[in-house]
Amino acid sequence: MHFIRSTSSLLIATCLVIGFARAAAEEAPKSAQPAPASVEQFVKLDAFEQLKISPTGEYLAASAPVGDKSVLIILRRRDMQRTGLMVLGSRTHVEDFWWVNDKRVLLTTSEKDGAFDTRYATGEIFGVDADGKDQSLLVGWRRGAQAVDSRIKSRKRELIGAFMVDDLPENDDYVLVSVVPFTAGEQPFTTLQKMHVRTGARSVIARAPVRRARFAVDHRGVARFASGAGVDLKSKLYYRTGDDAPWELLNDESSSGIQVEALGFSADDRIAYLSSDQTTGPGVVNAFDTATRKQTLVVRDAKVDPYDLVWSADSSTPIAVRFLDGLPRLHTLTDEVPETRLLKSLHKSFAGQAVEFTGFTRDGNLALVYVYSDRNPGDFYVFDIAKKEATHLASRREWVNPEHMATMRAVAIPARDGRTLHGFLTVPSGSDGKDLPLVINPHGGPFGPADLWHFQTEPQLLASRGYAVLQVNFRGSGNYGRDHLRSGYRQWGLKMQDDLADATRWAVAQGIAAGDRVCIYGASYGGYAALMGAARDPSIFRCAIGYVGVYDLPLMFNDGDIRDSKTGTNFLRESLGGDREKLAQTSPTRLAANIKVPVFLAAGGADKRAPLKHSELMRDALVAAGNKPEWLVYKDEGHGFYQDAHNVEYYSKLLAFLDRHIGPRAER
Repeated sequence: MHFIRSTSSLLIATCLVIGFARAAAEEAPKSAQPAPASVEQFVKLDAFEQLKISPTGEYLAASAPVGDKSVLIILRRRDMQRTGLMVLGSRTHVEDFWWVNDKRVLLTTSEKDGAFDTRYATGEIFGVDADGKDQSLLVGWRRGAQAVDSRIKSRKRELIGAFMVDDLPENDDYVLVSVVPFTAGEQPFTTLQKMHVRTGARSVIARAPVRRARFAVDHRGVARFASGAGVDLKSKLYYRTGDDAPWELLNDESSSGIQVEALGFSADDRIAYLSSDQTTGPGVVNAFDTATRKQTLVVRDAKVDPYDLVWSADSSTPIAVRFLDGLPRLHTLTDEVPETRLLKSLHKSFAGQAVEFTGFTRDGNLALVYVYSDRNPGDFYVFDIAKKEATHLASRREWVNPEHMATMRAVAIPARDGRTLHGFLTVPSGSDGKDLPLVINPHGGPFGPADLWHFQTEPQLLASRGYAVLQVNFRGSGNYGRDHLRSGYRQWGLKMQDDLADATRWAVAQGIAAGDRVCIYGASYGGYAALMGAARDPSIFRCAIGYVGVYDLPLMFNDGDIRDSKTGTNFLRESLGGDREKLAQTSPTRLAANIKVPVFLAAGGADKRAPLKHSELMRDALVAAGNKPEWLVYKDEGHGFYQDAHNVEYYSKLLAFLDRHIGPRAER
């Protein structure tokens, strides 16, 4: 049974054995001070996003970004020649895909309004054969649909969203999908349906007892768990013993104060693995005994939430829990499965890098392995398990030399109220890490996303030009427990901002940053935090840069796509608060007179998440205060720029701005 799980967006892999690759790296001449890569090289899109091997190993399927969308490519593995290509519409992306038999791939799609926007699943499922033929939209109709390539056949479109649940690897003709109707009330009940992989014909096999549900099925394909939430945003988890058994409520967040989700089953279906929040500290993985209904702790980390389970080749047995707080760590669940020993061996072979299985052939002889690090954008290898030999297939960014990239170091920072903040410090390669110009780089979101250890374009670009970069998982960030996330609620411009100021002062006190050479830069919520930082803490920042930011909090209730749904409006009220006057007091647009440092604003005219009006109001307020900002807007871009030429111009201007104010040309 192959449980459908989210796949990391970090991926890919040119035909060398590991030994040759290492020898070449060791023998290659090293320059003491290599010339930094160009802006064009840094902003160039990845060659691939995901790569998966077919059940027989004959083919590979890969998603690849192209401009404002992504495409699906089918490759014949023996010669890496393309045999199929599926092209979707503008701003439409391949969200995930599965080999459902030896010759056919199903894929789900998402929309993304800009490079920094969150992907939103469209609820569509497409199919394509390994030779590129029989391209079809099997189910779904997105609201605000984009046109797809004319070669893609469309069934009768329905006002529903369909999402993969299980690809039924023992059944070449059917998969399990969850189906949600698009209704005006936004409280639909979900059904589990069996769908034919060519015709899209479906039949209902289970109904959820909760709205907007996600199903977890056992190894027989029987729906055993259903979790979901209504517009009140309080999750519920239900369980049942089998097809004809009634649903029983296991957890209700409104009374327990925590969320619980089913991750999958042991090989004999007796034990179900559940991820569970805790009221304080990181979450846990519990084992739920389906016979006794008792839960026992499997693992809990002292710092971070469980990220995911690692499964055996046949997806029947969980072999490890993964934690991300730097170089990924594994908590092994069993040494009885060969894949556990293989994974440990590969970690030793690729010391200092993260290793993930992304698929196996049906016979278990070949494994597709993804390797990445803070300096390496990612490589894919096919590993012959019998020969114990890895062949390098392709690189995510073959034009990037990891040896010339900067190192990310996990750091712990004390906040003023005693909370420990975790983050990452990137310093220029070859630097002693002292007395550097520093960029504080808060992430977007802000609730849920977290800065993690992997190759990141912006910090690497800035480090290549001599800047240290500090990324802080301020309160409100994910990965550090429910209480850390929710402690950011209604703290925009308050404690969330304090965390960034405390991190800045820490970096100066540690001697990492020169106290008079610190700038704050972010996108989306990070843009808000940058301008708010300049307004609240003018003594510690020399400049501020806001990219596709939100700057007027009351405006979020009147403009933008979050408030378009009742669920979104409820989330805004819960996380920001509903008092417009209080929100105005923590809006940079209302505090422009306090901002005395140079400001650079960049925005997209077609941005739905942070509409251009936010940036225009911020610009006008700064002009009225006598502090005219640098200004860059592309009318046809959304929440983050897609076009290469626009990105080259934007990042070139950003580097020049930093250069003048905290870099080599800055007055000290």
